[in-house]
Amino acid sequence: MEPTISVNQSQCPGCKADMAFDPDAGQLKCPYCGRIEATPEVTATKLRATLQEHDLMAFINTNRTQIAQLATTAQEVNCPGCRATITFEPPDVAGQCPFCATNIVTQKSRPADPTLAPSGLVPFKVGRKTALTNLRQWLAFRWDWKDLKAIFLPGKLKQLAQKKALTGVYLPFWTYDAQTESHYQGERGTHYYVTKRTKDGSRRVRKTRWKRVSGNVSRFFDDILVPATRAIDPKKLQQLWPSLPVSQLKPYSAEYLAGFQAQRYEIMVKEGHAKAKDMMADMVRGDVRSDIGGDAQRIHSVSTQHTQETFKHVLLPVWMATYRYGSKTYQVMINAQTGEVIGERPVAAWKVAVAIALAIFLLIIIILAANG
Repeated sequence: MEPTISVNQSQCPGCKADMAFDPDAGQLKCPYCGRIEATPEVTATKLRATLQEHDLMAFINTNRTQIAQLATTAQEVNCPGCRATITFEPPDVAGQCPFCATNIVTQKSRPADPTLAPSGLVPFKVGRKTALTNLRQWLAFRWDWKDLKAIFLPGKLKQLAQKKALTGVYLPFWTYDAQTESHYQGERGTHYYVTKRTKDGSRRVRKTRWKRVSGNVSRFFDDILVPATRAIDPKKLQQLWPSLPVSQLKPYSAEYLAGFQAQRYEIMVKEGHAKAKDMMADMVRGDVRSDIGGDAQRIHSVSTQHTQETFKHVLLPVWMATYRYGSKTYQVMINAQTGEVIGERPVAAWKVAVAIALAIFLLIIIILAANG
């Protein structure tokens, strides 16, 4: 049985205004009268039932997995810059595109088209105030030898950080499960040493004795996380969300979307599956090397069968800040669960030039002192 999707718009019982999800409270909050309402209770049984996986092959062959709107009142716009499709809840407006900073306020919105229903989402936990503090610290000049780029940040960037607003966005991801059985052929290398005579005496030389081997390895992959957006570099997304935080996952409910935007998936299930299989293949090769053992390994071939393949659609929360400095656009993301900041920052060319000149000057002084 396919899970159902919540499409109820939450209204404040007091003033009847639309309520928004408050990350600090972890509940719905009225932006006008301040009333707080609890989000839907989730039992362990309901969580397992709602987050039921979709059969991958059945979906690819029939494409009958449930689709629905994210919410009954959801609106959509297409960014004229990066072409991302952005969903938001009235009375919010689209504003600037969170991915490329293109102004889309004047773009006509439309009711959100049906989409593959998310099985679940990870709610916002880090509030706007905390996220802004983290962003400002990340964009501020500081002596940090673990983050050398912070030393060369332009001074004007601090002023920009004070004014910069953040956009809360749910980004689309796919997760994939599979049971894999792999047969491999390769070679196991065992190191040994021989003594070779030289003009100065003798030395030990390492050599490797190779033996042909074959075998089988199996692994169950659970929740391989694949981004379903093209608006952000997948390597940065993998750094921001290296794995699915299963303990924080909630069944999808429209109440969590209130006050935030969401991006429609751009990468389809089949394309995401191909990416997931590549990720699985890398881990299978690691298993093969461990199974071969020895001091060194050579892998000639790996043949893998995938069974019990399932998938689900999830939304993960990110605070986005896209800003322009000079003629370039920079994109910053904040993990709305952990507060970690990842993104791009400019450097002040004159600071880099001064640092290089200073390093050369010090090097000359050291050489002169050594020869003096």
